[in-house]
Amino acid sequence: QVQLVESGGGLVQPGGSLRLSCVAFGSILRINDMGWYRQAPGKERELVAFITRIGLTNYADSVKGRFTIARDNAKNTVYLQMNSLKPEDTAVYYCNADVTNWTGKLDSWGQGTQVTVSS
Repeated sequence: QVQLVESGGGLVQPGGSLRLSCVAFGSILRINDMGWYRQAPGKERELVAFITRIGLTNYADSVKGRFTIARDNAKNTVYLQMNSLKPEDTAVYYCNADVTNWTGKLDSWGQGTQVTVSS
């Protein structure tokens, strides 16, 4: 079993910043790609950013230049630094990890953390 635990969400004013963290626990041999997704009310879940094990990154156009994804492989942790936040960034943010363990590959998800951008 693999568990992803997110933290760092909350309420912030437009133009503010938040840093999300996600730690993976459990039966883990290797974590491959890690990423952040978000889902706003009435909308489908969308990719925000992902990072490969060696640090290659990709971002949604809507967050380029404002968000930065990073990871610490020794700590099985991925981060999302969010700057210049806008009301349209309001959503539940989910961590995702492609994990390899003794049973094979697992596509693991966190429980989500709410980010609200409002004045």
